[in-house]
Amino acid sequence: MIALPSCPHLPPSETGLDWRVLHGFRDEHRGADFYFACLQYAQSLWERGLAARAILCLDRALGADLKGHEEVLARWPLPYEALTWMLESCPEGLFVGNPRVHFQHYADRLSGPRREQRAWRAWACWRLACAINPLWPNDPRHAVVEPSDSAIQDGLTEFGFAGEATLWATVLHRYITPDQVR
Repeated sequence: MIALPSCPHLPPSETGLDWRVLHGFRDEHRGADFYFACLQYAQSLWERGLAARAILCLDRALGADLKGHEEVLARWPLPYEALTWMLESCPEGLFVGNPRVHFQHYADRLSGPRREQRAWRAWACWRLACAINPLWPNDPRHAVVEPSDSAIQDGLTEFGFAGEATLWATVLHRYITPDQVR
């Protein structure tokens, strides 16, 4: 197994974290503590060279039932920056799957609580993945309308936290030039 350097946008991991750290959280308890546990577990997975699983754990963090005012968000904002850091820092040959397809499928197939919020966050991650690696192909068998940058910004503004759309746009604009805006 390959050891990777810690992601500077995630909290330090704890020794021995495994899937059980998240298993104890039930739907009604997926708030701030769940969010923080997801971030720590994502860090742990990343450090162990399990890049694709770490990214899936960031998905879970983005789905936590938060209101936007929780203390943990002041120190560890929604992990858009962590996602881009991981995608950029992933060593050649380490399995990361195709994040573009993953987020495309995830955004289009979500159901359950806060579906709109979670879907716009998935589209935001999809766009970040496209910006990091424009060569990742979409899934031609999955007929879906890919949203524009402004539609994602509007979706995050309407369904996300105050300032979330700006947070996402700030991260995105580190990776694209004005002519690459969709």
